[in-house]
Amino acid sequence: MAAATAGSGAESGAAGSPEATGGSTGGGGWRRPHGPLQRYYGPSTAEAAEAPPDPTDINGPHFDPEVFMTKVRSECPLGQLLAREAALSREIRALDSDMQTLLYENYNKFISATDTIRKMKVDFRHMEAEMDDLAANMAAISASSARVSAALQDRHRRGAQLAGVQALLRKLQALVEVPGRLRRWAGTEPARALRCHARARAVLRHYRHLPSFRAIEDESHAIMAELAQRLRTRLREETLDPKELTECVEMLLQLEEPAEELSEEFLSQAGARLEAELAALEAELPAADPSGTATTPPPPASDILDFVDRGSSAFVGTLCQLAGSYRALFGGDTGRLEPFAAALATRYFALLERRLALERGLGDTSLLVRALDRFHRRLRALLELLPAGADAATALVARAARERVDRYLRALQTFFLGCLGDVRQALAAPRPPGKEGPGLPDLLATLAASVLGQLKAVLAYVQLFTARDVAFASLPYFKGEFCVTAVREGLVVAFVRWLCRTARGFADGPAERGAPAAPPALLLLLARLCLDYENSTISYILTLTDEQFPPQDSGPAVTPGPALCAEARAAAQRLLDHYVQVQGAAVAQMLRKSVETRDWLGTVEPRNVRAVMKRVVEDITAIDVQVGQLFEEGVRRAQSSDSSRRAFSVYSSSRAPGRYAPSYTPSAPMDTHLLSNIQKLFSERIDIFSPVEFNKVSVLTGIIKISLKTLLECVRLRTLGRFGLQQVQVDGHYLQLYLWRFASDERVVQGLLDEVAASAAHRCLDPVPMEHSVVELICERG
Repeated sequence: MAAATAGSGAESGAAGSPEATGGSTGGGGWRRPHGPLQRYYGPSTAEAAEAPPDPTDINGPHFDPEVFMTKVRSECPLGQLLAREAALSREIRALDSDMQTLLYENYNKFISATDTIRKMKVDFRHMEAEMDDLAANMAAISASSARVSAALQDRHRRGAQLAGVQALLRKLQALVEVPGRLRRWAGTEPARALRCHARARAVLRHYRHLPSFRAIEDESHAIMAELAQRLRTRLREETLDPKELTECVEMLLQLEEPAEELSEEFLSQAGARLEAELAALEAELPAADPSGTATTPPPPASDILDFVDRGSSAFVGTLCQLAGSYRALFGGDTGRLEPFAAALATRYFALLERRLALERGLGDTSLLVRALDRFHRRLRALLELLPAGADAATALVARAARERVDRYLRALQTFFLGCLGDVRQALAAPRPPGKEGPGLPDLLATLAASVLGQLKAVLAYVQLFTARDVAFASLPYFKGEFCVTAVREGLVVAFVRWLCRTARGFADGPAERGAPAAPPALLLLLARLCLDYENSTISYILTLTDEQFPPQDSGPAVTPGPALCAEARAAAQRLLDHYVQVQGAAVAQMLRKSVETRDWLGTVEPRNVRAVMKRVVEDITAIDVQVGQLFEEGVRRAQSSDSSRRAFSVYSSSRAPGRYAPSYTPSAPMDTHLLSNIQKLFSERIDIFSPVEFNKVSVLTGIIKISLKTLLECVRLRTLGRFGLQQVQVDGHYLQLYLWRFASDERVVQGLLDEVAASAAHRCLDPVPMEHSVVELICERG
């Protein structure tokens, strides 16, 4: 068994082992055919040199069967030895099967390779014989060719000599024919004549010492002189186009005419043609008025885009072509070209600016932008030849854009004034009975939406100047200054400020003689509009503008939003204060007339509330409804438990009527005016014309204070009898019943009415007040 194991181990050393394959193959597992070959040849030489020698490695180059068997017998039990023998036997059989498979798979290839080698041996034998025959034939051909060349050498030499003589004769014949050709082509094909003369000129100069050649040269020079004279005559013609002018000057330069004179004549002819182009453009513009009177020019015959197209294709194209030709003809000598082109370009810019000035209306902004874009694109070629004109061209485009923005600003202002006119007409329009017109909230919403929509539309039109497909939008001006100075500040901020000034003008500006004053409802509506602008609209407009026209970080300073909001709030405050003054003056006027036109000494005992007091309450109620449509309610001070039933007397509310009644009798005189002044020291001061807040109760309180203060001052100037005092008592109580609910603090109404009553008692000759129950009965009945 040991021998068998050793033999199996030796054979496995030549073929491999399960350890070398990475595991046991098991029973009948599939194996790759090339694996045994790889294992057979073993590791490479480098790997074998790096690995340490191991005599027990069955796959190693230092394998020793005796050492291996000794180690196996000493370390492995009998069962493991038998299993190892069975595994090696299976491995040997598998290797034999793999070798047979490889042999069967490559058998056809081996047979084909053998047949191919056999055929190659036969073919090479025939090819060697054919190559020998070919070499013999080539040697015979070379010998025959050498004999033919030796026989024809003399004839070849004589033929070459005759060919040289023939070429020389042809050249001489061409020189002899030069004058005739020049004479024939000078009139019809001068360029061809110049090329012929240029080819013959060097030869004629070289052999001019010979008489025959000198005669040909002289005759050729005479013909060329005539051609030069003819070209100069043609150069002075006005019908030459730029291409013909360039060809004419180029031929004169080839005839060695003075370059300085030719450059002057070239610029003169080019200037005449360009002047004609400018004159054609100027003919489309209306003539300037020499008297300087302001007259409206007629509308142009064509739009701005057609004008720019004609100017670009005719004038700019011709100028670029002529400038390029000048540089090609006269090299880098641009000392005359630059001032010449600059003067013409300046005139063209002036004509274009005159045409842009005729665009008085808004028209189609996209048409103007396209025209300026084409002008700028076409001018790039000219600016390459004339860099000094870049600033003038950029300034022209910038002025045109800024002028259009200014016109949009004026259009926005006109639109706002038109909307205000519509609002005033809606407020003043008579309404049939039973049919109500639009309310103040509807008018305010319509006005605000119309103005904001128009402003957004204007921004959309102006944004065309900064579109990505517009060439001049990449200029630094349109990236920074135009967005900030022209659009944000010059259009949006300027319009908002103008709107605030215009709205405030209804309160600040004195009305012209004969001009109707602004209705109070319009003042209230404009105050609400300015307040809405301060709250939200201004921030929205500025955000929208910054998104559509983003300012540069290093650009000019901008107006902050809070500053605009402060202006709008100031305008709203002024309008609301003026509204309070106007409405208060209207109510006060009724009270003043009612006091001044009544005989307070001879009046009868009061039985009713005067009609003017009822009218005052009705007007205050109407104002309350009107203000409530646009402003919030506001905060009121806590009311007393029975404000509407509070007693109103001719005495101060801090005094009991019975206590001071004897003071009004002649036997016990008492200075009630002094008592009133003492009471004022301990009461809260009432500011009649203080600024109102943006709510309904504050506005109504301001109007009531003005009205009652007027009533107080009018009563102070009248002298009253007993019944007059009682009538004031009844009127004051009636006002107290209804006005307290409109004011922010009922104490203001009570305090002013107390002063009215005190003043009436002071100005009364017989101060006997009416019983409070009677006063209440009269007011309830009224």
